[in-house]
Amino acid sequence: MEKWIGAALLIAATPLHAQAANDAPFKQRCAVCHDATAGGAARIGPNLYGIVGRKAGAAAYPYSPAMKSSAIVWTPEKLDRFLTAPGKLVPGTKMPIAVPGAADRQAIIAYLKTLRK
Repeated sequence: MEKWIGAALLIAATPLHAQAANDAPFKQRCAVCHDATAGGAARIGPNLYGIVGRKAGAAAYPYSPAMKSSAIVWTPEKLDRFLTAPGKLVPGTKMPIAVPGAADRQAIIAYLKTLRK
C-alpha cells in the first residue's frame, strides 16, 4: 500500500508534459540543433517551444526565404510530412535532416504538442 501511494504521489508531482510524451527521440534527434524551452534561444535551428499551431517562419530566427513564404501552419500532420522529407515539403529550407522512422516522428510530434504557452 505504501509503495502504491508513493508511486501515485510521484506521478502526480511529475509535470504533465513529462507524463504525456517521451522526449527521448527529441533529445536524440533534434536537441543538438533545437531548443524547446519557453524563452529559450535559437541554436542552429529555431526554438521549437510552441511550434504546434504556429505559422512557419514566425519565431525569432533567420529562416530561409522558402520557409518564410511557405504559409504553413505547423499541425501534427504538417510536422510529420516535414520531418519525413524537409526539402520536399519546403524546397529551399535550411533543415537538412529527415527523421525516417514513423515511430520516432510520432514521438517527436507528441512531445512537441506538450510544449505550449
